[in-house]
Amino acid sequence: MDFRRLFDLFAYQNNRFPQEVALASREDLLWRTYSTEECLTEIDRVSAGGLDLGLGRGDRIAIMTPQGSPRWNFLDQGMLQIGVVVVPIHATVTDQELEFILKDAEVKYCVVGDREQYDRVAGVRSKVLSLKKVFTLQAHPDIPGWADLVSRPMEKHLEALQGLRAAIHEEDLATILYTSGSTGQPKGVMLSHKNIVSNIKSVISLIPVNCDKRVLSFLPMSHIFERMVVYTYIAVGASVYYARSSDTILEDIREVQPHYFTAVPRMIERMQNNILERAASKGVIQRRLLNWAIRLGKKFPEAQRMSLGYWLQHRLADVLIYHRWRRLLGGKVEGVVVGAAALQPELGRLFSAAGIDIREGYGLTETAPVVTFNRFEPGGVRFGTVGIPIPGVEVKVDAPAGKEEGEILVKGPNVMLGYHRGESERRQSFTPEGWFRTGDIGKLVHKRFLMITGRKKDIFKTSSGKYIPPEPLENRLKDSDYIEQCLVVGEQRSAPAVLIIPNFPLLKQWCFDHEVHWTAPQFMVLNPKVIQLFEKEIEQRNESLPAHQHIRHFALLHQPWTAENGDLTPTLKPRRSVLQKRHQKIIEQLYQQK
Repeated sequence: MDFRRLFDLFAYQNNRFPQEVALASREDLLWRTYSTEECLTEIDRVSAGGLDLGLGRGDRIAIMTPQGSPRWNFLDQGMLQIGVVVVPIHATVTDQELEFILKDAEVKYCVVGDREQYDRVAGVRSKVLSLKKVFTLQAHPDIPGWADLVSRPMEKHLEALQGLRAAIHEEDLATILYTSGSTGQPKGVMLSHKNIVSNIKSVISLIPVNCDKRVLSFLPMSHIFERMVVYTYIAVGASVYYARSSDTILEDIREVQPHYFTAVPRMIERMQNNILERAASKGVIQRRLLNWAIRLGKKFPEAQRMSLGYWLQHRLADVLIYHRWRRLLGGKVEGVVVGAAALQPELGRLFSAAGIDIREGYGLTETAPVVTFNRFEPGGVRFGTVGIPIPGVEVKVDAPAGKEEGEILVKGPNVMLGYHRGESERRQSFTPEGWFRTGDIGKLVHKRFLMITGRKKDIFKTSSGKYIPPEPLENRLKDSDYIEQCLVVGEQRSAPAVLIIPNFPLLKQWCFDHEVHWTAPQFMVLNPKVIQLFEKEIEQRNESLPAHQHIRHFALLHQPWTAENGDLTPTLKPRRSVLQKRHQKIIEQLYQQK
């Protein structure tokens, strides 16, 4: 048996390697597990419920939850197998974006995670003529819930379902995912079953996950990266456990003891910060040991061919430090797949040195999503790159004559059907030869590894005419232990400047060590000695940069940027236009300095 459509996955799993624990989530104090057979039963209950609601081929249902769950999968698969198009919505969208998406996709029903999201949808419901009803995954006595959404499959349901499933082709539209649009309005990316299934089949051979492994999912399922990876886990029969929330990730990791999980770079940075913060409360000797192990790890050779001297130091670091990190992550983690933004190369080296292999990939919503990926096998990884094109996907760099750097173009069965109501945008996104324009700038290194050097729309030009890609500069700055978040600016200015959110727990320890009186973050960002510390940190990083990329001005801010307040995307990338607008006054003041 093979799978060609997304709803074939659990039947495929049941045929090849039926699991006692196919999916699991935490309910109160216990993990609620579902076998493969139970998953198939729940999926059919969703399909029967959808038919009772009058849903049919081509209708749209939206799902808006902060994170995934077995019910998310049941709803997704159950609606897909009756031909309903699923529209995932990020829980962090603004009310204006929510209203636009529901209208644009002509959503008939919306399923949300809890009362808070229910109230948000209810607030715009009167403006969305197509929307008939809103359900919650959680049980509430006064609003429609899961029990109202599903039905017991009767003979009439099963007969209808058999015909509907047979009529769905792999080329048919499966899902519409909304991403940031150039006009300010979200644009709907239309993906077929084939787009995503082709990506699953290409990735299966690259990730050493099988039916004997446990995995943890904690990224939003509204993001195609996590959704496709979870589909891949299901295809190979791995047991998928869902974290309770973003606040319990480390606790859930320690409890589940997963072999693999996916993450975005911001989460890897947080893991490193968590390690540093724990060490900050220890004695001087332990802190020195940790700092030595971190410096050593950041020099870890990607080919894993170590000199005798490095090997001996690495073994000592593993005995003294690294094994504790693995224990913090459950003790069984074999690998972490990172995507959605650029990972600092030093972090990839550091965690790999600690026996936690981190592999970075690259893709877009429009490419369902994976385009390239660093391999787990020897010789298949280059830190600082996003890896090698996956099987079946072609990549080329549209570079000007004599240059090695240019826009990244992609062609393959994973490339989207188009944009919903966006034919003109679709035409602009493809070359006459059918290559998809990613909007990312990059080059090929080591013959076959793709390196991203900037996002076309993010690159800005200084007043001297020099082009600056901000993301590589930000990653270089975040190599400082004291910089938690940062944003490089400088469009039509004399030189780049940066807004910085310090790592306050480590900054507090630094103040204690250097006899600087600590008060509160909003006051410490104005402290002259703290400012001097960051001047030195920035100057150290300027030394390895060309002169036109040197950071000349900076401002320390005390309020962290979050997805909840709209500063970050659902995958924790900075919303540049939002942050620049919010901090415009501070930016202006920076350039008035001498």
